[in-house]
Amino acid sequence: MANARKAVGAAAGIAVHVAGLDWQSIADELNAHGYAIVPGMLTADECIAMAAQYGQASLYRSRVVMSQHGFGSGEYQYFRYPLPSMIAALRQSLYGPLADIANRWHEAMDMEARFPADHADFLARCHAAGQQRPTPLMLQYGPGDYNCLHQDLYGDHVFPLQAAILLSQPGKDFEGGEFVLTEQRPRMQSRVEVVPLKRGDMVIFPVNHRPAQGGRGVYRVSMRHGVSRLRAGSRHTLGLIFHDAA
Repeated sequence: MANARKAVGAAAGIAVHVAGLDWQSIADELNAHGYAIVPGMLTADECIAMAAQYGQASLYRSRVVMSQHGFGSGEYQYFRYPLPSMIAALRQSLYGPLADIANRWHEAMDMEARFPADHADFLARCHAAGQQRPTPLMLQYGPGDYNCLHQDLYGDHVFPLQAAILLSQPGKDFEGGEFVLTEQRPRMQSRVEVVPLKRGDMVIFPVNHRPAQGGRGVYRVSMRHGVSRLRAGSRHTLGLIFHDAA
């Protein structure tokens, strides 16, 4: 994969890689479990280079210290437009196949919104409604840091799926810091998933709701995500959200 990307360029290589993914299996995993792991979305070298961008202030529009807002402990930064080429390529190439899944989900849940095939058209809808701030972000955790359970909504126009790519190697760069999901089913206690990720792996998961099959048909399940306490080391993650913020 690394040699192929060097031959065509990293951004173009990302688009080729995404197009070659088994999207039926990804959709099946999302429907069955509420998330899907894509192993090796980025190479080790790409992860290291991307994590090093955290210190390049000119790439970002804002920085959030989580403890100041009750979000947890640690910090993150939102990228500014224009996005770095690889992040723009990931966002653009992932959107199309995810839009197919999102439209099926909304139909199953009897939700009105539908999503165009091209990301630029969806962003135009966001921007017309005043959601004009880019939402891809880089998160940084140190010892004792964590991220409270939350949903990344940002406005009235919400794309129902998002992705995160782990840029650090568990067991080498950090200990602890597991990605977690909770699923709140109607009239039932919450179910928790601890998602096993290695450096370069991508996880796709719901922003807010997903459909689930029950005895009386399809119902909506509410999802939240977070990161458990880091016990040692340093952890960086790239977050890819497909709607922009108000």
